[in-house]
Amino acid sequence: MKPHPVTILDPVFRWLDWLIAEHGHYIYLVMVWASPFLIAWVLRGGFWRRPPRRRRVVKAPPVISQTKATPPPLPSIIGERRERRKWPSDDDDGNTQAFAA
Repeated sequence: MKPHPVTILDPVFRWLDWLIAEHGHYIYLVMVWASPFLIAWVLRGGFWRRPPRRRRVVKAPPVISQTKATPPPLPSIIGERRERRKWPSDDDDGNTQAFAA
């Protein structure tokens, strides 16, 4: 014979009654302080928002070209050296001349 579900859960109900009787004021305070955060979460869509799904990255196969094109050769660098332009603040003697070439 199967016992009734209420009689099986009777120890749980007695424990909950004791917990509320002894610590009910702390439970109440926690619920009062947590309720604004819960309300804000619900209003922002907490129940209805779905977690973002991972998007599968599909890689395209590499394109293999059959052309034998070669780029033009790079221009050669001649040993030409450009002098650095001096700013007026670079002068050691403090002259305020325009740019010196």
